[in-house]
Formats: sequence, structure tokens, C-alpha cells
Amino acid sequence: MKNSTKTLRLILGDQLNANHSWLLKQDDTVTYVLMEIATETNYVSHHIQKVIGFFAAMREFTEYLKSKGHKVHYLSLSDTNNLQTFEKNLSCILEEGNFSHFEYQEPDEYRVDLCLKNFCSTISISHSVVTSEHFLSERTFLSQFFEGKKTYLMESFYRQMRKNHSILMEGKNPMGGKWNFDADNRKKIPVNHFVAPPLLFSNDTSAIEFEIKQANVKTIGNVDSKKFIWPINRSQSLTLLSFFVKHCLPLFGTFQDAMQQNQWSIYHSRLSFSLNTKMISPKEVIDAAIEAWENNQNEISLNQLEGFIRQILGWREYMRGVYWAKMPTYANLNFFENKKPLPAWFWTGKTKMNCLSQAINQSLEHAYAHHIQRLMITGNFALLAGIHPDEVDRWYLGIYIDALEWVEITNTRGMSQFADGGIVGSKPYVSSASYIDKMSDYCKNCHYKKELKVGEKACPFNSLFWNFYDRNEAKLASNPRIGMMYNVWQKMEQTQKTALLNQAENYLIQINEL
Repeated sequence: MKNSTKTLRLILGDQLNANHSWLLKQDDTVTYVLMEIATETNYVSHHIQKVIGFFAAMREFTEYLKSKGHKVHYLSLSDTNNLQTFEKNLSCILEEGNFSHFEYQEPDEYRVDLCLKNFCSTISISHSVVTSEHFLSERTFLSQFFEGKKTYLMESFYRQMRKNHSILMEGKNPMGGKWNFDADNRKKIPVNHFVAPPLLFSNDTSAIEFEIKQANVKTIGNVDSKKFIWPINRSQSLTLLSFFVKHCLPLFGTFQDAMQQNQWSIYHSRLSFSLNTKMISPKEVIDAAIEAWENNQNEISLNQLEGFIRQILGWREYMRGVYWAKMPTYANLNFFENKKPLPAWFWTGKTKMNCLSQAINQSLEHAYAHHIQRLMITGNFALLAGIHPDEVDRWYLGIYIDALEWVEITNTRGMSQFADGGIVGSKPYVSSASYIDKMSDYCKNCHYKKELKVGEKACPFNSLFWNFYDRNEAKLASNPRIGMMYNVWQKMEQTQKTALLNQAENYLIQINEL
């Protein structure tokens, strides 16, 4: 490219990668553009902390770029020149700035990818696309790895990623003699166990909140914008990473599936927002965890480390691979043909079921819940109740600060709701009250009784569990992983079956009063 070429480079709000090769040297012929736009705030109702978090991180990143001598064009939400879409803003900036070349990084969301491809087909100047240089696998790696297969087994993908990147390997064999230490990682938090408070930041984002409200952006959830708790730049993200490997990693694996009242973070890293905005990379997160383990094997056992790395190297990369292998049809899959609307209390947390009250109120308060709360509390109930996956998707995509479609929809429509019919998970993840009680202390303070299956105070999860299997028998009975459940169901007395199904039907009729 000749020096006389004027280039405009678009950086999206989830592409805040300070180590991208674009940024290695300052170039006066290049201008970077970042924009806060209505189309990105309005496609679902987002948590107020999510909108603030992205805008704050984008503004911090802009100041970083300027400090390195880069030219930056930033459009805030309230800017009078903001036309509120990528296409309109880019067209205007390209023309007014007399740019001769346009570049962007591969978006992680299908709709944005399509938007920018369509935009580039309308412009007369040259354009090019580069990778975001963030992930540890290419977009197409998973689809090529599982070519010809109907199901995509995460464990196979994860093992290949371990081999490809020589992570926790001893030659060709897994360190410790096992690929997966998940069996060691399913413990409930003991009574009187002290969980240290999480590291929270105190960013003043009140000006951004004011702009969001002035623009009439519809949001959900709560925020103290004068003490915004999430990291909004690379420095804070690295501080949170350091805190995690020192204070949380030693018990992360053991309690990664545990849930406890009034403990919203436990030993989880809460790095997903920093990762998904690319303020930090998966490689440096993995490297930091391994270094902490190598330097402190007396306190950090291999099962803690492996459980964490499996989430970053395995699950996160796997979900992205499934997304790009199956979109856009994936967004419309509804294997069980579920049609019910989401209960109103999903937006308020006002339910007598303590487990759901805890998980939802925590989500409204902090824009966060860990993976078991998402899978086995809110997701479990939605699947048992037959909620339409579109409704479930919109809720998860809006309420969590780390939710971007590439990672949300595959977790929700795939793992949680089994709406993909088994591409991601080999069985539906549903449970009665017994699992929730096993992994949490939620049941002890609940209006409902975990041990009751029928009656006025019977836990709704118990009858809805059997109702789920009964109504979906034609689709699930041949699944070898859940045959045992149908054996139990078939051996029940007919009177017991009828009582359970009637109980479930009554609960579904009055679902908004549960």
C-alpha cells in the first residue's frame, strides 16, 4: 500500500486488543474509528452494566490509542454527528475524510459480520479484512475437525487443542495421566467455609450512565455508576487476572459447580468480560494460570488448573467453533418445539423459588452468574417449563455483561435448552430439586419443600422434571444417556404418574405466581 493511501480502520466494541498487529506502529495515513450506536444497544434489552461496561472500555481504549500517537475518530452515543448505524457512520466518515481504503477485523457475531460484508459490497474504494488475533483456533477449525459428524464432542476438540498448543502435555500424553479432572470438581461448599470477597473496581462511569438515559436506551438491572465494579481497561483486567490466580485458582476446580446464597462470585475468575472485549487474551490467561501452578504446586493442585484451562482452551473456543459452523440456522433451532413465554419474574427476581430468586436477583444486581447458575438454575427451569428458546436467548443475551451472541447462543440454545437436538450436548441438562440441593444451600430457605413432589409446597422442579420426560418421550427415549430415567418413569405406579403430571400442569398454569 502506498504511503499516500488514506486508510480507515474500524474497531468494534469487542475488539479492544492493545496487542493487535495493527497497533504495533503509529501511521499518520491510518485513522481508527470506534462508535457507540443505537443498533448495538437496542437489538435486545441489555443490562445497564453491560452497556456502561462496553462504552467505558471503548472510551478507555480510545485514550490508549491516542496516547500511542494513533489517529482516532470516536463517536459517542450522544454525538450530534452520530447516525447510529455502522453503515451510515462509515459512509459519512469515508466520504468526508476522503479515505481510499477501508479495513476491519473479523467480527465475532454473525449479524455484524453480514452487516460489514454487505457494506463493503456498496463502497467504491478498496477494502480488506483481518483476524482479531485473539482466539487460539480459527473460525473454521472446529467444522473441519468434525467434518461429517452429526455431534461435536467437546472433549475430543479440547484434547486436540491441548495437543495443538502443547498445554498441560508431557510429550503426547496429558499431564497427570488424565485429560479431564472433572470428577474432582463437583463439591458443595462446606458449612462455615469462608469465601474471600471478590476483587471489585470502583470506576466512576456516571457520565456514561447519564448519556445512556438521555438517549432513552431501554436497559434492565441495577448499577452504582459511581463505583462501577467491572474492569474497563487492560490494566484492571490484568489486575483481576492476578487476583484470580493468587486467591481463587487454588480452590477454583473443587468448587466450580457450587452455589451459595449471597455468594455471587465464589472462586470464579469473572474474566469473561475482559476476555470477550479482548482487553486480555486467552493465551495470557492460560499462561498466567500455568505459571501460578508451576510456582505454587503445594497450594494449587492439577485438578484446579485443568478445570480452569478446560473452560478457556476447551469450552470457549469450542462454542465459537460451533457458532461459525452452524450459523445462521442455529439461531432458529427448536428441537422440542417449545412455545411458552418467559415468566415475568425472570425480569424481576420476584419468585418464591429461592434458587431462582438468588440466581436472577444476583444477575440483575451484578450482570453476572456463573456457569452452573446459568445452566442448572435458570436454564434448567426454562427447559423444564417449555419456554421458547428465542425468549431464553434474549434474556441471557441481555442480562449478562459477558454475553455476545457467539458465546451466548451456543451455550443457551445448545447446552442449556437442547434446542439443537444434540449438536453441543449429548443429553438435556435437567434436574429435580435433588441436584440443586446437592450443589447449593438454596433449598434450606425456600418457600417450597425440596423433598415434596406433589402438594401445596412441593418443589416445582420435581414435578416439572418428570413432566419434561413424559412430554418429550418420543424424542428422548432412544437417547442412551437418559434411558435410566425412562426406566424409572415406566416403573412408577400410574396414580403417582398422574399426580406428578397434574402437579406440573397446575404449576405451568400459574407459572407467574410461583
